[in-house]
Amino acid sequence: MAFFLETLFGGLMAGMLYSLVALGFVLIFKASGVFNFAQGAMVLFAALAMARLSEWIPGWFGISDPFLANALAFIASGAIMFVMAWLVEFLVLRHLVNQEGATLLMATLGITYFMEGLGQTIFGSDIYKIDIGMPKDPIFVLDGVFEGGVLLNKEDLIAAGIAALLVVCLSLFFQKTGTGRALRAVADDHQAAQSIGIPLNRIWVIVWCVAGVVALVAGMIWGSKLGVQFSLATVALRALPVIILGGLTSVPGAIIGGLIIGVGEKLSEVYIGPMVGGGIEIWFAYVLALVFLLFRPQGLFGEKIIDRV
Repeated sequence: MAFFLETLFGGLMAGMLYSLVALGFVLIFKASGVFNFAQGAMVLFAALAMARLSEWIPGWFGISDPFLANALAFIASGAIMFVMAWLVEFLVLRHLVNQEGATLLMATLGITYFMEGLGQTIFGSDIYKIDIGMPKDPIFVLDGVFEGGVLLNKEDLIAAGIAALLVVCLSLFFQKTGTGRALRAVADDHQAAQSIGIPLNRIWVIVWCVAGVVALVAGMIWGSKLGVQFSLATVALRALPVIILGGLTSVPGAIIGGLIIGVGEKLSEVYIGPMVGGGIEIWFAYVLALVFLLFRPQGLFGEKIIDRV
């Protein structure tokens, strides 16, 4: 039972990180109708900025406190992602309003390769580390319930806590602020939102900025765990089954979908993998997504689209 709980908790922690990346997809699609294939590149670019600035800032300003250096690097990286969001809206999206979905998808593919190349030019192409002080050593819990206790990773627990806090902040932002309600109005109907005076271009900049902050948090956590390298951009591919499962228009769906896939991957690899030779963790999420596409294409929490003629 203790081993099962360790596997379950490991899956939940991985699922929270998948959910962070999936949130970026959902936020942008809800507000603009754009399937942002550049979300993985945004995670990579943000992680590169965080890793390199945390190295450069102590030398630039003579700072010896690692916490202060990381805090300044985080603020500077957030500002960089804000600028990138504004440039994407001003240079690309503004000129593609009311275009076909395939056109917008190809535009985000172009943004992907541009951001990857720009990140390599500015920050370099080596493998970098992000050290934000998260403890790496494991802990044992439930010693009195199970013999030997349950082994948990402190870094995973802190990462899950950060992800949960971000989700709560986003929920409050959407529910309690005027800008959040405007974002929801734009998500429901672009033309109706414009008719009551909501500026569509400004809303798109805001939502891309929010997605940039989500990408920064995701990149910071993934970079702390795995190091910052260009394969990090492929993390977006891990988030695709999450949004298919949870629904492309649902923020709670991104969270629930990530948790289901994270747990499913770990449990299937541990308990079914030995029977079939292993490797289930690689393809489990995509097979599950295919099943949902066949029987419930809108996902668990997505909105069913009905076209009436």
